[in-house]
Amino acid sequence: MRTNEIFMAIKTDFPEVRQEEETGAVIIPKESLLKITRYLKNHRLAFDNLHCITAIDRTGRVELAYTLYSISEHHGITLKIYLTAGEENVASLAELWKSANWLEREVYDLFGVIFLNHPDLRRILNPYDWKGHPLRKSYSHPEVSIKPRL
Repeated sequence: MRTNEIFMAIKTDFPEVRQEEETGAVIIPKESLLKITRYLKNHRLAFDNLHCITAIDRTGRVELAYTLYSISEHHGITLKIYLTAGEENVASLAELWKSANWLEREVYDLFGVIFLNHPDLRRILNPYDWKGHPLRKSYSHPEVSIKPRL
């Protein structure tokens, strides 16, 4: 199924979604994330694989992108959510796809997005006592000095 056909199937049941012109990604409100992803997993579209979650720090907002794939139907889609500054939280998808567990932890660790009701939201790449989220534009990189070994 083509991206536009998938979008139209989603739009039929969720009129609040829109499609990004340049990429074809489906833009959804953060409040609808669980409802729409549950629909996509259980609907005839059969999105049984959450392949990737990533984030982009844009000025004034964080953009989340979810890549879903249907192994049985051989099609994929990207969902996007825009989180306004100061409100970087969204529902966790860990109850729907096990892969969400570590993917959400990575986005939390690097961007500081809080995934509500996540079963184990802690750092996954940086040490647990690391201060800040290193892929945020506002992140202040610590001074690092490398001393040669003799």
